Amino acid sequence: MTEPSYDVHGSGPVLLVLPGGAGHPMGLDALVRRLAARHTVVVLDPLGLAHGRLGRPVPEQRVADWSEAARRALDATLPEGESAHVLGFSSGGIAALDLLARHPRRLRHVVAHEPPCVAVLPDGDQRHRGLRAVHDTYRSAGLAAAGARLAAELEGLPAPDPAPGEPPSPQEELSNPMAVFLSRVLVPFSGYVPPAGLPAGRLTLAAGTASRGQLPHRTAAFLAERHGCRFTELPGGHLGAAEFPEAFADGVSEALAVP
Repeated sequence: MTEPSYDVHGSGPVLLVLPGGAGHPMGLDALVRRLAARHTVVVLDPLGLAHGRLGRPVPEQRVADWSEAARRALDATLPEGESAHVLGFSSGGIAALDLLARHPRRLRHVVAHEPPCVAVLPDGDQRHRGLRAVHDTYRSAGLAAAGARLAAELEGLPAPDPAPGEPPSPQEELSNPMAVFLSRVLVPFSGYVPPAGLPAGRLTLAAGTASRGQLPHRTAAFLAERHGCRFTELPGGHLGAAEFPEAFADGVSEALAVP
C-alpha cells in the first residue's frame, strides 16, 4: 500500500484535516494557517493529488481506504499515548465518520462538516440516484454539465435541461481534482451509511449557515439526530472553509473545545 501523503503545520494538540472532493487540499491554506496557531495540523491528501500523483490512474474509491490512510497518518504524527482531533469536509467528513467508527480511542473529537452520505436519509434512495445521475452526466457531457446538475441536486432544485457537452478524455478526467471526485468518489461515498454506535460524545456534525434548506445541511442535521451527537452551524455554505477561513476555523476550535 502506498504511504499516505500529508503535510504538517503548526504546533500543539494534533488536528487531522480530511479535505473534501477527491481529497486535494486546495483552498484550505488560510484555514490551516489559522488552525495551526493552536494545533499541529496534519492535512491528509488521500490520493496524493497535491503530491505528484495528479494525472495517474485512480480506481473507484472506498471510504474504508481513506479512513485507513487517515489512521496511518496518525500513526506517523500522533505522539504515543495521545489522541487526535479530526476535522473532515464533505467526502473527507464521511471518511472522518468511518475513522471514528473504527478507531474511537485514537480520537478526542471529530467535527464532520456536511458529509454527503445521503443514503441515510428517509428519501436516501432517491437522493443517491440523483447524485448517481450527476456522475452519469459527467460521463456523457463533461464537467460543466455535471457541475450544474450537482448544484441543482444539492440545492434541492429540479434537474436542469441537459447542457451540450462531450465526454471527457481519460487524461482530462484524471488531470482535474473535481473530475476525479465526480468519476471516482461521489457515488461510492454518498452511498456510505455510518454504523450505529458512534461515540456521540466525541462527534459534532456541522453545516453552513448558507446551506440551510439544502441537501448537505439536511444530511448533517439528520445524522446528528440519528447518532445523538452535537450539531453546530459554521459560516458560509458547503465551501465555507474557503469562503470565511478565519471565522470558520474559530468555529471549529469552539466545537473542539466543548467537553
